[in-house]
Amino acid sequence: MKGIYNKIIVSIICFTLIFSSFYIMASAEEFNIDARSAILMDASTGTILYEKNIHDKLPPASVTKVMTMLLTMEALDQKQIALEDKVLISQRSSSMGGSQLYLEPGEEKTIEELLKGISVASANDACVALAEHLSGTEEMFVKRMNERAKELGMNDTQFMNTNGLPQEGHYTSAYDIAIMSKELLKYPKIHEWLTIWMSTMKVGLPDKKITTLELTNTNKLIRSYPGANGIKTGFTSDAMYCLSASASRNGLNLIAVILGSPTSQVRFEEAKKLLNFGFATYSSVPIVKKNQVVQEVTVEKGREEKVNIIAKDQLSALVKKGDENKVQKEIILPKNIKAPLTAGQKLGEIVLMVEGKEIHRVDLVSEKAIESASAIDMFGKIIRKSLRSKK
Repeated sequence: MKGIYNKIIVSIICFTLIFSSFYIMASAEEFNIDARSAILMDASTGTILYEKNIHDKLPPASVTKVMTMLLTMEALDQKQIALEDKVLISQRSSSMGGSQLYLEPGEEKTIEELLKGISVASANDACVALAEHLSGTEEMFVKRMNERAKELGMNDTQFMNTNGLPQEGHYTSAYDIAIMSKELLKYPKIHEWLTIWMSTMKVGLPDKKITTLELTNTNKLIRSYPGANGIKTGFTSDAMYCLSASASRNGLNLIAVILGSPTSQVRFEEAKKLLNFGFATYSSVPIVKKNQVVQEVTVEKGREEKVNIIAKDQLSALVKKGDENKVQKEIILPKNIKAPLTAGQKLGEIVLMVEGKEIHRVDLVSEKAIESASAIDMFGKIIRKSLRSKK
């Protein structure tokens, strides 16, 4: 009897374990996004945290404007243009239709006003006006858009215009949108416009009529989602509802891209789902900021004896929550460096590891140029060294 009883107990336990395992598997819902394509990316490292059809070539609608804004921000950074520069509105740019600022031919707007119009109101006319100002024609600007896409490794992309209005052969992917969004977010100034919820702008010609245009951000997450700081919405009947959304919390910067959602509300809810997952699961451990001085090293046979070594880019470690203390940092630098040096010359690296496995690295570069010392310079150094030793 005792043996039978034990067998019954064992059978009950086994059944309970099997049932429990089945219940867990059956109740675990697959993490899916209601869209043709979607991605969640860490904006600092480019690590993909979620993906769905991320290389499918799809129409992006107005999310195209991320590249238009990026090229404009790069031109500003390179001092090719200035925010206060005046842009003359052409007949072509004023005739774009769709979401727009209703700019008049012959009207003048500053670069800053046009960027604001694109960021907040998704203005098609502002995109073409900027393109013509930067490259002479929209066609030449689109050529540069495609060149920049290739430089960034956006291999699923072909741009045909600056604003995403329907045009055959105009496509990109969720992955490529995340890549160009990541690049755009490197410019802190862009957030000043991307995070505007409501604003106004005066448009029109003085000799005709000046209108005060009410602008409301097409990206509703700016108002409703804590930490949201960009980027761009889009819609056409072919592309359906699209979004590149960015948000930042506790040093963790995420980008969620949604392409081809059935409704406007769904795209925002699905983007929030991705962002919530990212913030709940991962942490960002800051290591070094861009251009931060990491170390000072001796320069041999240089006009100056020391040079600051700085980080070429920002570096942070993306880890699962709870693993923050597992991040290890190794600085690889020679003790002495021979002149001459050029500004930005690579001299070493910072390597990040978690449990002995490399996860990221960043170049360490010279903060400035240092020329080789002349014979007179070397003689002067010997004299100064001699005087210091006698003190």
